[in-house]
Amino acid sequence: MERSINMLFALVAYAIFFATFLYLVAFVGNLPLAPVTVDRGPDAPVAVALAVNIGLIALFGLQHSVMARKGFKAWWTRAVPKPAERSVYVLMASAVLILLMTLWRPIDGLVWSVGNETARTILWSLFGLGWLVVLLSTFLINHFELFGLQQAWLHMRGGQPVEPVFHQPLFYKWVRHPLYLGFFIAFWATPEMSYGHLLLAIGMSAYMLLAIRYEERDLLALFGDRYVQYRGEVGMLLPRFGGRSVPPAE
Repeated sequence: MERSINMLFALVAYAIFFATFLYLVAFVGNLPLAPVTVDRGPDAPVAVALAVNIGLIALFGLQHSVMARKGFKAWWTRAVPKPAERSVYVLMASAVLILLMTLWRPIDGLVWSVGNETARTILWSLFGLGWLVVLLSTFLINHFELFGLQQAWLHMRGGQPVEPVFHQPLFYKWVRHPLYLGFFIAFWATPEMSYGHLLLAIGMSAYMLLAIRYEERDLLALFGDRYVQYRGEVGMLLPRFGGRSVPPAE
């Protein structure tokens, strides 16, 4: 029974995440179907909007960074069953993101506005491409493990997780962090960049650069010299042309 409940919890957490992810696309893109977006929402004085929005971005970054650290996981799994740990993380991350989108205060004024239809089409295409890269990157590194479903499934079936193996599927042959690259593109590619959108893009970009630093430290500890070689040959967020390819994992 406990294993089935854990599996059900993982499915619910995943469903909430996926709905939140889809709304985030609409939120950042100011899509008409979303009642509240980065540029549509409750009015607030600029000073208040800045304070609220910066606080929300900081909370988002804090939750993602702290809960992803090994030390926190070791402490957290004393209270949370290990097979459910990732699902709890996913649920908490979704909750913080929902809070950010709900309490976000738009800031009027345009940093840029692109009128040329061809340029607008290119920017909207890049916006969609960014989110597609994000989603595809999760599948390349094991989407179901990343969001807790695989752990719950193995636990329910009495299986054991396999040791991580270094590999370079598709995008990872060109850049080390295509998932973050997709987010960068999605947050910055817009025909109309408001001051509120700019704040979100800058805040999320700063968080991602910090997150990459910690993530790379964990990967170095996990894969050692293999990752040192990979890091020397493949760019972090942009392709490094002319570098040697990393030999396939043995």
